[in-house]
Amino acid sequence: MQPLHVTSNMLTASRCAAELLETLPTVTWFIRRQMRGNRRNLSVPQFRTLVRVSHHPGTPLSDVAEHLGASLPTTSRIVAGLVKKGYLTRCGSEADRRRIALDLTTGGRAVLKAARAATQDRLEVELGRLSDPQRNTLLKAMAILQQTFGDSAAASGKEINRDGNGHAGSSIGRK
Repeated sequence: MQPLHVTSNMLTASRCAAELLETLPTVTWFIRRQMRGNRRNLSVPQFRTLVRVSHHPGTPLSDVAEHLGASLPTTSRIVAGLVKKGYLTRCGSEADRRRIALDLTTGGRAVLKAARAATQDRLEVELGRLSDPQRNTLLKAMAILQQTFGDSAAASGKEINRDGNGHAGSSIGRK
């Protein structure tokens, strides 16, 4: 049986949930601001389209429209602009000729890679201000979060995209 003072000092699930809800939006905002600041003269909807297609190769136009919260005609114009710039390709589906699948080109991947690299550089500056023990604690916390929520994401069909090195990638990437 544990002494009462140990039990009363233990971190509750409720407190952890509240802290996550308070902290993660700030971190997400910082990362999004950095990514968008390195989007190479693309509009935010164009950049978000590239990110969506990078996470879901072969995605149809309707999925991108839903992701952007835009109409199909608006999304079609966004995609046409990205195709014209050489960042996306449109391919017909063999299973359904009415369906257009979108994929990144080498140029589209380069835009995202550059934005991710610049964002990682900025994160390294911020995290460089932490002590080694603080960074170690943060790495352990990230592993716990990945273990806790990675399975939930996969079970819900929301796969976490991974780069060629097996690192998780969403808005965050590795060089």
